[in-house]
Amino acid sequence: MYGKAKHEEEHHGKSHLKKGDNVVVLSGKDRGKQGKVLRVNATKGTAIVERVNFQKKHTRPNPQKNIKGGILERESAIRMDKLQVICPSCNEPARLGSHRTEEGNVRFCRKCKANLGK
Repeated sequence: MYGKAKHEEEHHGKSHLKKGDNVVVLSGKDRGKQGKVLRVNATKGTAIVERVNFQKKHTRPNPQKNIKGGILERESAIRMDKLQVICPSCNEPARLGSHRTEEGNVRFCRKCKANLGK
């Protein structure tokens, strides 16, 4: 009743994205931009993509750590359901499927049926 309302976070578990995938943004202010996935947080359902979703961060100067003050721009997390993987063989955004093999699950493109690796 009092204080801030706590929102329950969804725990997504596994994600369709892996570090190093090329993705395209489907919606939002950066719609249509492409970039490489730098980091994935599966429990929050977010990913950090190169050159996408820039936010400004104000920093104080700290001479002990050689940090200059000012306004920095850096990538912020974006929700994974706004991202779609670009298939390296057909160079188009495609949905992914998975096959179970002896090595484990292997991802594949649903358009051209090419394997994308683990």
